[in-house]
Amino acid sequence: MENKPKLFFITLLRHGESVGNAESRWQGQADFPLTDRGREQARALAARWKRENAQFDHVISSPLSRARETAEIIASELNLKVEHEPLWLERDNGEFAGLTAQEVRQNFIHPEFYTPYDPVGSDGEGDWELFLRAGQALHNLLKREPARYLIVSHGGLLNQFMHAVVGIAPQANNAGTRFRFSNTAFAQLVYYPHQHRWAIDALNDHAHWPDTE
Repeated sequence: MENKPKLFFITLLRHGESVGNAESRWQGQADFPLTDRGREQARALAARWKRENAQFDHVISSPLSRARETAEIIASELNLKVEHEPLWLERDNGEFAGLTAQEVRQNFIHPEFYTPYDPVGSDGEGDWELFLRAGQALHNLLKREPARYLIVSHGGLLNQFMHAVVGIAPQANNAGTRFRFSNTAFAQLVYYPHQHRWAIDALNDHAHWPDTE
C-alpha cells in the first residue's frame, strides 16, 4: 500500500495591533511594538488554538518586533520555538516609514497614475518588488520539508504571498484583488506538491477577536 503524498499545511498570520496601527502610521519596516490590545489579541488566539488542539511543526516570523512578539506569545503557549526570517519583513515603504497617513498626504506628491514597478515612498519597494520577495519567501518555504508551518508576518507581504499563490500579478494604481488580514487574523492553505495544487481553507479568520480591524 502506497504512502499518501506529504503535504504543506501553511497558516499565514498577521501580527497583533501595533503602536503604528493604533496611530494610523505607515509602518513599513519601522519597528513599532505591539500595543497592550495587540498582546491581548495574540493571547486570545493562542488560547483558541490550544482549545482547538492546533498543531504546528515550525513557527517562522518576521524579525520586526510587532510580528516577533506575536509569534513568541503564541509559540510560548504551544511549546514551540520561533525562527526569524527577513524575507517575511513588511514592505520597505521608504520615506513614508513611521509617518501618519496625514503626513504622507501633506508632504508628498502623489501621481494620478503609477505602475507596479514604481517605488513606494520615493525609494521603497514597489508592488512588483514586494511581489517578487513574497514569491521568494514562498519558494524558500516549499524547499523545506512538507510540514505544518505557522508564518507570522505583515499585511502587505502576506497579500503579495497570496497573489503569488493564486497567480495574480500586481496591477497599476493598486487595482485588482486584495486579501484582507486584520490584526491577528489568519489564512490557512494546503499545498499538494505532487499535483501543484493549492487549497485555501480559511481567509481573515479572527473569530478569537471579532471586533478587530
